Amino acid sequence: MNATAMKTNPGNYFEDFRLGQIIVHATPRTVTVGDVALYMSLYGPRFAVQSSDAFARAIGYPAAPVDDLLAFHIVFGKTVPDISLNAIANLGYAECRFERAVYPGDTLATVSEVIGLKENSNRETGTVYVRSSGRNQRGEVVIQYVRWVMVRKRDKSASAADAVVPTIAERVDSSLLATAIPILEVRSYDMALAGSRHRWGDYAPGEKIDHVDGMTVEEAEHQMAARLYQNTAKVHFNQHAEAKGRFGKRIIYGGVVISMARALSYNGLGNAFHVAAINAGRHVAPLFAGDTVYAWSEILEASEVPDRSDVGALRTRLVALKNRDASAFPLKTAAGEYDDGVILDLDTWLVLPR
Repeated sequence: MNATAMKTNPGNYFEDFRLGQIIVHATPRTVTVGDVALYMSLYGPRFAVQSSDAFARAIGYPAAPVDDLLAFHIVFGKTVPDISLNAIANLGYAECRFERAVYPGDTLATVSEVIGLKENSNRETGTVYVRSSGRNQRGEVVIQYVRWVMVRKRDKSASAADAVVPTIAERVDSSLLATAIPILEVRSYDMALAGSRHRWGDYAPGEKIDHVDGMTVEEAEHQMAARLYQNTAKVHFNQHAEAKGRFGKRIIYGGVVISMARALSYNGLGNAFHVAAINAGRHVAPLFAGDTVYAWSEILEASEVPDRSDVGALRTRLVALKNRDASAFPLKTAAGEYDDGVILDLDTWLVLPR
C-alpha cells in the first residue's frame, strides 16, 4: 500500500467493529441560521415554535429552537464516515430521546458505542448496533439514540465474533419526555398563529389522520440534504458506482423521508411542535428521485407528562408512502407484510400544549 492510500479513509467494514468499541466522530458542527433556512427550503416544515422567534419567546423559549430533526440529522451525519460509509441499508432506530433544545450558535459533536454485532447468513454483510450521543459545546447530551445498520464485509471469509444482539426498549418512558421544553406560558400560545386549534386533549388513541399533501423529491434536493448533514454515505451520491449496484441508481437518505413525512404531518398535527422521542423506526423500502411522498399518522397512546400541566404527549405512528396517497391508511397486508408503497414506519412521542 502506498503512502497516499494509507492517508485516506475507506470506511469501516463489518469485521472492523468490536463490541464495546467507543468511536469519537469528526467533525464538530456549529448550527447556524443558514442551516435552519436551508432545512426549511428542503422540506417546508411549518411548526410555529421553530418558525418564529417571537412566537417561541412568547411561550417561554429564549428563541426559536432548531427543528428537532435537523439536530438529529446533524448528530447522525457525524456517525456516517465511521459507521455506515460502507452500509447497504440503515435498518432501524430505537430509544431516541431529544433531551435538550438546540439553538443557532450551538456546536454539536457525536460519540458512538458499539453495543451489538451479528453476521448475516450470507457472510457478506453484518448488522452493527450502536448507541450514539450528540452533545453541545457544554458537554450536555442533546440527543441520544440506538440504531442498527447493515454493513458490508471486506472479506467474506473473515471470521466474525459471536453474535450479540442488544435488548432494546419497546418505547421511551413518558417520564423522560419534554426535558427539551421550558415550562410553557400556555395562555400565550396563539392557536391562530400556530395554524391549528387542536390541543393534546383533542386527540384519542386509535384516531388516524391522513396528512393529505404529497411532496415529490428531486435528485438535487436529496443530495443537498445529505450534504447539509455532512452525511457521506456512498449510496446517496455516487451514480457511477450505484449504476452497478442492486438498484442501478442512488437511493435517498432515510432521514429525508423522515423529515418529509414530519413536515407533511403539520396538516393534522399542527400543534405537535416537538418530537420528544423516537421509540422505533424502520425504513421499509427505498425512495428514489422522482417519487412522491405521502404520509398518515395513527395515535397509539396519549400520556400526561409527569410534573407538567402545560404539555401532554402523544405516541404516534407516522407512516410514509411513495407514489400512493394515504386516504386508505395503507400499512400491512392480511399476511402481515408491509403494503405496497410503504417506505417508513416510525413510532414517535410528540408533545403538544394542553
